[in-house]
Amino acid sequence: MQIFAKIISILFHPLLVLTYMLMVFLLVNPYLFGVHNIQEPFGMQLILRVFLSSFFIPMVAVLMLHFTGLVQSMEMPQREQRIGPYIVTGIFYLWLFRNLLDNTTVPRLFTSFVLGATIALFLAFFINLFSKISAHAVGMGGVIGMLLLLMAYFPQYDSIILQLRGGNVVEISLTVLLLLAILIAGLVGTSRLSLKAHQPMDLYGGYAIGLIGQFLALRFIM
Repeated sequence: MQIFAKIISILFHPLLVLTYMLMVFLLVNPYLFGVHNIQEPFGMQLILRVFLSSFFIPMVAVLMLHFTGLVQSMEMPQREQRIGPYIVTGIFYLWLFRNLLDNTTVPRLFTSFVLGATIALFLAFFINLFSKISAHAVGMGGVIGMLLLLMAYFPQYDSIILQLRGGNVVEISLTVLLLLAILIAGLVGTSRLSLKAHQPMDLYGGYAIGLIGQFLALRFIM
């Protein structure tokens, strides 16, 4: 159970959320990005760019904090250890949002999602000064919020298309994807409790912050 909980925590690390949602956007309607499918050069370059800005570079920065002794453990069990990583990650998220804001080939709804994730991150940072909150729950709350907004703003695109090897095509309803995201959010929360990384209130607060961040961003962007 502990090994399974660690795998879930890694696969659905909050810093991977932006990359996952970008892939969902490209699968739902790649034409919003000016491409025919996710495999075209611009689509792959955008995924790489978001991955580097929202996961790889912030993770390298946190590793540097760890090696210099400013962060004692990569799991950061004490909320005081999370202050530096929150600030570093927030700076890169703001930088990514500012660049996407001027990019006309990126749909405004995805730019709103990036802003929502940034708002949620800084809200989590503020709350973390007083009480520990689950960043994993914040990320999953943001995913659920963004899927709800995606279904509301683009009702004509109600599924994602997966092209498998051999020419086979699999179509997945966004409703099914939303239910799957809720299930994964529950698994992530259970995993964090199993690893004794958080208390239930830390998770509930995280889910709420993730959702709130998305709806606040929508007021600014859309």
